[in-house]
Amino acid sequence: MRRGIALLLALGLLGASPAARWTSSSDELTRELQRIIDGTRWSSARWSVLAVSLDTGDTLFARDPGASLAPASNVKLLTTAAALHHLGATYRFRTFLLADGPVENGVLRGDLVLYGTGDPALSDRFFGSRTAVFERLSAVLRDAGVRRIEGDVVGDATLLPGPLLGTGWDPDDLNEWFAAPASALSFNENVVTLRVEAQRTGQPPLVHTLPEGAELPIANEATTVAGRSRVGMAILREDPLDSMRVAGEIRQGGRDVWRRMTVSDPPSYAASVFRSVLEADSIQVRGRIRAAVDPTRGVLPQDALWAPGMVTADNQPPEILAIHDSPPLHELLAVVNKESHNLYAELVLKTLGRVVAGDGTYRGGVGVVEEFLRSEVGVNPEELSLADGSGLSSDNRASARVFVQTLEHMARSSAWPVFWETLPEAGNPRELRRMYRTPAARNLRAKTGTIEGVSALSGLVRSGNGERILFSILSNDVPSTSAAKRVEDRIGGELADFERAFEPLPDRTAVARDGDIPELRSQEVRHRVRSGENLSVIARRYGVTLDELVEANPGVDRRPLQVNQVLVIPRQ
Repeated sequence: MRRGIALLLALGLLGASPAARWTSSSDELTRELQRIIDGTRWSSARWSVLAVSLDTGDTLFARDPGASLAPASNVKLLTTAAALHHLGATYRFRTFLLADGPVENGVLRGDLVLYGTGDPALSDRFFGSRTAVFERLSAVLRDAGVRRIEGDVVGDATLLPGPLLGTGWDPDDLNEWFAAPASALSFNENVVTLRVEAQRTGQPPLVHTLPEGAELPIANEATTVAGRSRVGMAILREDPLDSMRVAGEIRQGGRDVWRRMTVSDPPSYAASVFRSVLEADSIQVRGRIRAAVDPTRGVLPQDALWAPGMVTADNQPPEILAIHDSPPLHELLAVVNKESHNLYAELVLKTLGRVVAGDGTYRGGVGVVEEFLRSEVGVNPEELSLADGSGLSSDNRASARVFVQTLEHMARSSAWPVFWETLPEAGNPRELRRMYRTPAARNLRAKTGTIEGVSALSGLVRSGNGERILFSILSNDVPSTSAAKRVEDRIGGELADFERAFEPLPDRTAVARDGDIPELRSQEVRHRVRSGENLSVIARRYGVTLDELVEANPGVDRRPLQVNQVLVIPRQ
């Protein structure tokens, strides 16, 4: 809008410092943003909107900034801020392979335990295939000479107990990938793809899983028919923790039927696929698959730590056969915010509860985040009430002021460059695919939020002459979330186009203009393996020794690497 300098005194709702040299705000900007919101003519809609200058502390626009509304996925900003504060950007989740019994002459005389600590990334998102991590763990067993497991393969998820699903989640969403259950042992983001294949007429169809080897409770009630199907084929489940049901008819010679669904028992799902990987690697399993979810009956006592030296209930230390480390937390938080990934957010939340408060449940994690916001950020407790870490719950409540205060707190902290890097960028086709050809494109960074009747956008944008503006836009009871997002985009564009004379206060922390993370990037580089490469070739390329490369990638198989496998390159 390229308007001149306005000289009216701003309403300092966040307590702007009296030392600010410029305490002016544009009444024209205020009128324009009011006009955009009021132009919707949604009489039932509720708004909480706030825009504050990070450089001067002035409030540039406010509309009911303290109203507590459902913020949808903007909750992820609060979860990631608390995670960076308590865990740090380089925190890694560890998955342990434990022997609950002695290994004698190539035989494990006991159970093989896959012990999870909340890693959401046991999938192909960071690795070469869905089962790449399991294949590496199996290779460690094979190289150690283990050829048979006499006991069971146990998926141990006891570290993060309690409900797998958050309160207030829409029941109609619970079969969908974005509402996957959050378990300490989570594999393939706790979703499975079913492929139903027709057989001969009169026979039930075959039900395949992707990934292969998953043992799932599936009731196959369907029939293969000749000619056109009268009732069609459906893959059903009324309750997300119940068995799946394949019903109806599929035509012989017709197309396969596909459906992706959440799994009801994540640790059993992980253990079953892991067993299939072991058997494909010529490691025989005599026992069955089972899950451990009750902390009082797991391989470790409730107060045990997930580190070497942990002991079992009978004071016998389990043998740690292998350890897998997740990517660093800052990479996982980028998935949380840029892809709005609910499972990642919920596992970070539960881990906060476990690490900080000793309670790895939703309640424990929510308590840690709320306490961080009260004591560290200084939010008004009456403007905040959380139910989960992702914002999927309709029970969450927060005000626009809570988000602006959190953003300002992070901007003043040493974690800001990392936090900034996790935020989606407007006009970027791989991130926030909105606001193309506006002043906000490649300028504004913000987290979106959407559930039924709710839309939200909170982040930071630079004005036409470089002033940094923190903003939060929450709307509830809107008849169209798509239309609400157009309102958000117009507000973002107006803030990006706004200009006034300003002088930053000396105590205002500088924000990295390009969101760079020089410290982290100097510590670690990640290399994706190409065809024909081996560890020696990769080590020479980066100027590190072979031993340093192996040490940075515990459990890596020195034999031919998998194409697309990701390796950590140690600091040079």
